[in-house]
Amino acid sequence: MGQAWGFRRFGGPEVQEFFDRPDPAPGSGEVLIRVGVAGVNPLDHLLRAGLVPGLDGRRPFPRVLGMEAAGTVLALGEDVDGLQVGDAVFGFALTGGGTYAETTVLSAVNTARVPAGLPVTVAATLPVAGTTAVDALDQLGLPAGATILVNGVGGGVGLAVARLAVARGLRVLGTGSAAKREQAEAIGVRFADYTADYTADYTAEDVAAVVREEAPDGVDGIVDLVGGTSLRTVAPLAREPRDVIAVGDPSVAELGGRSVERRLDRENLARAAQLALDGVLAPVVGAVHPLSDAPAALAAVENGHAAGKVVIKVT
Repeated sequence: MGQAWGFRRFGGPEVQEFFDRPDPAPGSGEVLIRVGVAGVNPLDHLLRAGLVPGLDGRRPFPRVLGMEAAGTVLALGEDVDGLQVGDAVFGFALTGGGTYAETTVLSAVNTARVPAGLPVTVAATLPVAGTTAVDALDQLGLPAGATILVNGVGGGVGLAVARLAVARGLRVLGTGSAAKREQAEAIGVRFADYTADYTADYTAEDVAAVVREEAPDGVDGIVDLVGGTSLRTVAPLAREPRDVIAVGDPSVAELGGRSVERRLDRENLARAAQLALDGVLAPVVGAVHPLSDAPAALAAVENGHAAGKVVIKVT
C-alpha cells in the first residue's frame, strides 16, 4: 500500500483527498515506477473538474491526480522495450495511473531514461513544460532575430518557451502579472507588465499598447498559455494569424491560429532532456512541495499564482 492524493468525484478542490492504494500493476506497454518527483500542471485541476472528457476515459474512482513524473522503474509490463527495472525514468501517466502518489504506472512509449547528470526534479518538469516548449517553437519555425510574444510567460510552460526561444536567438516579449517579472527578465525576456493577473484589472487596449511599444509593427509569432479573453487580446499583434500557437485554447482556430501539435514519444522526451542537460532548456522550478502539501501545490497552479514550475517531491 502507498499513499496517493486524488478525488472520488468530479468537482473543485473540495473533492480532493489523501487515500491509500495498492501499488498498481503495470499492464501491457506500461512500467511501474516509484515516484521521486511529480510535476503539477493546470491540466490536473481541469481533469479533476471533469472538463477534459477525452482524457478521462472510463477510469473508476478514486482517481489520482497528476500526469507527469520522474522516478525509478520497479516492474515492467508485457511488450516494453528499451527500459529495465532500476532505470531512472521520466514520462507521462497517460493511461490513468496518476502521479501524486508513491508509486504509479507510466506509458512506456511515453517514458524515457533520465540522462546521467540531470536532476530528477528537472526531469519531472519536462514531459509537459519541456516538450510543449520544443513543440510550439518547432511548429512556429521562426528564424534567429525574429520577435516572439509569450502570452503568460510567468508559468512553468511559459518560462520554458521563453528560455528555449532565447537560446534559439529569438527576441522574446512576454506578458504576465507583475509578480512574475523578475524571473522572466532574468532569462532575457522583455516583460510587458499588466497589473494584477491574467483576467482582471487590464483592458485589451492596455496590453496591446504595452506590447506595441516594444514591437510597433507587430510580432512574428505568439505562443499563448492563457487562452480566453487574453488570447483574443494579443492575437491581433501577430503579423500573420497562423503564427499564433495556443497551448490550451482550441478556439484559436477561430482567430486563424493553430493549436500546438504535441509529440509525446520517447524520442521527443529524450530530446528535451538533452536540451535541459545542456542548459538550453533549464526549467525554472519555482516551488517544491512534499506529497503531504500537495493541496497547496495544486492550489498555487490553479489560482494562477505560481511563478515557474511547481513540483511535488514524493520520495
